[in-house]
Amino acid sequence: MMKRKRFSEEQIIGVLKEAEAGAKTADLVRRHGVSEATIYNWKAKYGGLEVSEARRLRELESENAKLKRLLADTMLDNVALKDLLSKKW
Repeated sequence: MMKRKRFSEEQIIGVLKEAEAGAKTADLVRRHGVSEATIYNWKAKYGGLEVSEARRLRELESENAKLKRLLADTMLDNVALKDLLSKKW
């Protein structure tokens, strides 16, 4: 399995700015050691964003994940309580 590189938002946006400036995708792929698919995925997610906006996006995604976990936990507690109440009566 290949080692997965982790690029920061700053690096990703830098690569995308090179693409916007006219660099060919094949050149970017070679220079940065990523696949074409990665470049296209980055364009879909970060295209047109500035670094501060990309950071905010990551913060919001993290907060959203936490809220989803909290909701799931609450729903499990709710099911357990309903189950407990139905057994008592």
